[in-house]
Amino acid sequence: MIGGNESCTAGPIPMSYLTCLTYILGEWTGVEHIEDYLSYAVYLLWVLFPLAVVLLLPGVLVILFYTSILLLHIYKRKNELKEAYSNDVWDGARQMLATLWDGHGRIWHGYELHGAENIPEGPGLIVFYHGATPADYVYFMARLLIQWKRTCHVVADHFVFRLPGFKILLDVHGVMHGPREECVSALKKGCLLAIAPGGVREALFSDEMYTIVWGDRKGFAQVAIDAKVPIIPMFTQNVREGVRTLGGIKILRSLYERTRLPIVPVYGGFPVKLRTFIGEPIPYDPNVTAEELTAKTKAAVQALIEKHQKLPGNIFRALMERFQTQKKED
Repeated sequence: MIGGNESCTAGPIPMSYLTCLTYILGEWTGVEHIEDYLSYAVYLLWVLFPLAVVLLLPGVLVILFYTSILLLHIYKRKNELKEAYSNDVWDGARQMLATLWDGHGRIWHGYELHGAENIPEGPGLIVFYHGATPADYVYFMARLLIQWKRTCHVVADHFVFRLPGFKILLDVHGVMHGPREECVSALKKGCLLAIAPGGVREALFSDEMYTIVWGDRKGFAQVAIDAKVPIIPMFTQNVREGVRTLGGIKILRSLYERTRLPIVPVYGGFPVKLRTFIGEPIPYDPNVTAEELTAKTKAAVQALIEKHQKLPGNIFRALMERFQTQKKED
């Protein structure tokens, strides 16, 4: 009796290797016409491949975050003695990570930063629109450090501090929980501080119309008043076209409101053009209330959106902007 492998080459016309594997698989499983099932499986794979890509691409950002964490641990191990005698031991690590993230922003998104001259030399509160991920802010922070040698603290949601392994990354970059007193103290020390008043809710449940989702939040305005610093509005063009969410599903919104956990699925990771625009500062005015300053800030961010973002946002258009030779005017 001839074995399966021998039968592949027996006869006047030898079978191809792929046909041979199909024949062996059919004999092994006992399924007739298995090549039809395999053809159907290949067809499904071809159809579902784009869906798999858009769901997996956002994972690249997660990989970059944990790569950053790994590099920080390596850096810390190599500088244990220096750490005991220097307050600036992490400067090199910040530069290293800034180079990593700025490189990713340049290559994947052609990232540009406009209006950096509007950032004051002293302290200031940067208020920005929150995309589905904070990648645009990370690109901004990296470019600010590389080109202007300035660092910027940021207020993050409490769940970020519960992410496994993130503590060292948050400590090195001065990420804060956001108590008002801590924010005011940082600003009075001369630091730049950034905050997205919409937070996770805006990240997950805004849409391609770039709706600002701040609710009744005005604590950031009170922080600026208490610290006597200007507010600098900031917006990144096409930030919602890079990564989108399924926040339009009502049950997911209800689940978030009950648990406060960001369990809304995201998709995308598209290499769209990203440009961050920094508006003119809103100066400190002791006669302005927190409510009035909140309204002014919201109007300033909305003005940046209307000036620099075509609405509704479109992924294909944002991709095509990567090939524009003329930069959009500030």
